[in-house]
Amino acid sequence: MPRPSARERGYTHRWDKARATYLMHHPLCVMCIKQGLVTAAKVVDHIIPHKGNQTLFWDTTNWQSLCQPHHDRDKQAIEQGGSPRQACGDDGWPV
Repeated sequence: MPRPSARERGYTHRWDKARATYLMHHPLCVMCIKQGLVTAAKVVDHIIPHKGNQTLFWDTTNWQSLCQPHHDRDKQAIEQGGSPRQACGDDGWPV
């Protein structure tokens, strides 16, 4: 069965407005902050995947701000049972 479209999964104009408001109040990527970095967030991520559950979808305590790379790479790896990539400093050593 094909995956429903983003709009069918709840990412509507209402979501766009809620996302923009959330990012105004939480503008930094939480994963970058944990690594000692300051990066603007572009994505509001559902900490626990909602899988269509609208209560979980709209629960702001289940939201976190992420930069695009952390959302697309590390969060996806975590959800698939893996580990996020460890950040490295300018010297090439893990931070």
